[in-house]
Amino acid sequence: MNSTRATHAARRGVWPTLALAALAVSSLLPLLVLLLQSVGVSWRWPLLLPEAYTTIAWRAIAGAALGAAALTSTLLALATAITSVLIALPVGRALATLRTPWRHVAAALVFLPVAAPPIALGAGLQVATLQLGLGGTFAAVWMAHCVPAIGYASLLFLGVFGARDAHDEEAARSLGASRAQVWRFVLLPTLRGPIGDALAICFLVSWAQVALTLVIGGGAVRALPIEVLALVRAGQDREAAVGALLLVVPAMLALSALRAGARRTTALPA
Repeated sequence: MNSTRATHAARRGVWPTLALAALAVSSLLPLLVLLLQSVGVSWRWPLLLPEAYTTIAWRAIAGAALGAAALTSTLLALATAITSVLIALPVGRALATLRTPWRHVAAALVFLPVAAPPIALGAGLQVATLQLGLGGTFAAVWMAHCVPAIGYASLLFLGVFGARDAHDEEAARSLGASRAQVWRFVLLPTLRGPIGDALAICFLVSWAQVALTLVIGGGAVRALPIEVLALVRAGQDREAAVGALLLVVPAMLALSALRAGARRTTALPA
């Protein structure tokens, strides 16, 4: 009887291990292939590994189109993240003060740009940017990226403010604090974590955006995803692999930051 239970327990322990191993392989294998492709020379079927290796594609980043595209994407993502959080923070707070069912209706409207296909969203936004005379400009792409990013951040802040106890705000107002002082001395110090999360999410929304950048930018705004796509179509596999790996870096940094923040939160005394 005891041996049977031990066998069942061992089997139950094997499946999580296998699932974790499969997840690790599916996550890391594409990155390993990209890394080998970025330095490999004459890597053809059926060779398991490249015949030779070179770092010429990596050494040429700064002076190549990839370097300029990475800089454009970085500036675009930073502008999008800061602008979106500045707008979404009061929007999320306002949504949290609504009563049901109006809160659900407002949340659905905020979620609409997030749920809509980017190509459909871009088709509508292109008309607006052309009428403003901003077609094919950095400003137009920045404005377009802010639309879904604001949706993501607003929903995040809706959840934060919906679960937050407002007694400290009421106490500050009763002591004569103005609305600006409540934001500065009460709300913002307690929202550093959610604000950081929202900045990271909005940055990644812009960083990985392809459809909106392509439609609104019209090919003139050479962000990193657009440049990688062009390299793939041109058959420049080594340079395309380098660009693809550069695209992964912010996501990995954001994941590391979120894990570090979770560790700090769990380490706080009760």
